Amino acid sequence: MPIVTVDGIEIEVPQGATVLQACELAGKEIPRFCYHERLSIAGNCRMCLVEVKPGPPKPQASCALPAADKQEIRTDSEMVRIAREGVMEFLLINHPLDCPICDQGGECDLQDQSVAYGRGKTRYHEHKRAVTEKYMGPLIKTAMTRCIHCTRCVRFSEEIAGVDEIGALYRGENMQITTYLERAAKHELSANVIDLCPVGALTSRPYAFEARPWELKKTLGIDVSDAVGANIRIDSRGREVLRVLPRVNDDVNEEWLSDKGRYQVEGLTKRRLDKPFIRRDGKLVAASWDEAFAAIASINPGASVAAIAGDLVDCETMFAAKALVSALGSSLLEGRQTGLAYDCSNLAAVNFNSGLAGIETADAILIVGSHVRWEAPLVNVRLRKAVKRGAKVFIVGPAWDTTFAAESLGEDVALLGDLPVHVGEAMSKAERPAVIIGGAGLAKGALASALTLAGTWNLVREGWNGFNVLHMAASRMGGLMLGYAQAGGIADLAAAKPKLVISLGADEVDYAKFADSTIVYIGHHGDKGAHAADIILPGAAYTEKAGTYVNTEGRVQFSERAVFAPGDAREDWTILRALADALKVHVGFDSLAELRSAMITAVPALGVEGLADYGALPGGAGGSGSGVIAGYPIADFYLTNPIARASVTMQRCSAELLHGEDFAEAAE
Repeated sequence: MPIVTVDGIEIEVPQGATVLQACELAGKEIPRFCYHERLSIAGNCRMCLVEVKPGPPKPQASCALPAADKQEIRTDSEMVRIAREGVMEFLLINHPLDCPICDQGGECDLQDQSVAYGRGKTRYHEHKRAVTEKYMGPLIKTAMTRCIHCTRCVRFSEEIAGVDEIGALYRGENMQITTYLERAAKHELSANVIDLCPVGALTSRPYAFEARPWELKKTLGIDVSDAVGANIRIDSRGREVLRVLPRVNDDVNEEWLSDKGRYQVEGLTKRRLDKPFIRRDGKLVAASWDEAFAAIASINPGASVAAIAGDLVDCETMFAAKALVSALGSSLLEGRQTGLAYDCSNLAAVNFNSGLAGIETADAILIVGSHVRWEAPLVNVRLRKAVKRGAKVFIVGPAWDTTFAAESLGEDVALLGDLPVHVGEAMSKAERPAVIIGGAGLAKGALASALTLAGTWNLVREGWNGFNVLHMAASRMGGLMLGYAQAGGIADLAAAKPKLVISLGADEVDYAKFADSTIVYIGHHGDKGAHAADIILPGAAYTEKAGTYVNTEGRVQFSERAVFAPGDAREDWTILRALADALKVHVGFDSLAELRSAMITAVPALGVEGLADYGALPGGAGGSGSGVIAGYPIADFYLTNPIARASVTMQRCSAELLHGEDFAEAAE
């Protein structure tokens, strides 16, 4: 390993490290605009100049220079200072002086670095260049006169998202960054270029002119738009969430976030349930909490009660509902709203065992019934990395745009029992083979066939478990850990004909199956579940309560409350606690701390942040799946949950990006 000296400090750096990385290991800050740890090296902004000996007597770009043994690096010399001032002066030749009206103000790299490394005045007084604005869709607002051509957005689209939608036109001073034919960027991770942009050229269209960063309260949270459990920062002002940004977690989301996870929060203030409702004469009318609880108590359900968990609920809510149902003498709990009924007796068989980070290292992957790009965009990013490393990918199910090389084998799940020879050879000979089963595969019974293949291909070996199930709901793994699974799925609940059905934000259920039941909906939006309900008890959304979530790889994560619920809405567990009093049963907790203590006692893994241990993968069950996968569970990426469906931005994304509708700009 090379030993280098940085400003008199001698350190050992990894083989292949750059001079910039060596400087950072020595604790020295190196300014940069084009360099990013997760993107390829461009070396075109020249802001990271340092002095290196031995070498030419001039500053060199540290991002593109390999660290070599016995190098002497200076980051604080007079030569470096003058060079950085010169670079900053060049960058600002054409940059407009519009910081007071720029949305990036207060969190702008150019602003910060010009203060730290720039000159106090400029020697250039020519007219500044002007560039026409580019249309990049409903999520990205452009001011391309500010662009400094760092090309981060171009490299992200090509290398991370895998969609060549952003590129450069012309050369030199005339260079312009734009989308292809100035159309909207259509991939599911497009808004990450806003975070990457070091100036105000690309900013958030829905968030434009809403707030300055110093006005916002920042809260750590977990994204619930899918089952990945991306780490997020919730920025709020008063009682309103204004934006969501990704947090860095290399094991989960790296530093990316899907467009839906980022922008669905706009729906938190729309279509909200802020008071109880009771259905009278076929219509829902507003009521008081006492009236709603009295109406539920009058049903006198006894043990004839069931609870259905929605896709967005936290573990505390599900445990509180389970305690209530159990106190009434029932065990009817289900979280798989759409009718899935796979075997949950061993959670290792329904977990993403390779881990989100681990799937990058797989060298042969079979995907069964999963549109990964819509069901988990951040997993699709990981699969692209695996393919870049040489992995072969095979897909059973309808074809979809994978953004990486993959071979489609057909749509019949029966193929798992008779795979082409070259597929079997590739999986058998692979050092780290992996199988990924999605919701469409589970619906066709692919789980049993995949478990058989796990033994055939030796998916579980020293330091590797390649058997994976990719869930789509943020609540799924937590619900399975808490027992929200009947042998026959939702059909078992319907067959039991419960007098009372407690719906925990379950909006995807076919409530026609419960026509003879009284449906109590505890949720936050007036969506499908609320329309079917007989009694509505307004609850809190994920930004309005502290909660525990378990992602598809079994990772337990904690989220904090950012704002309070509107109107008379209350946190879900408090509603269930009050409902227990109305039904005259004891649930064993009176506070969130007591609730969590009881939950952790029942399921210890929910009290430890990190990967839960589900034990060994079971052997093949001997069954086999059958049937043609006609389609995937997600028909519209942008409208998969009640919060997203209430968001005007998500509605426009769906209409414009998926269904091709045209939206005229103001000048048109």
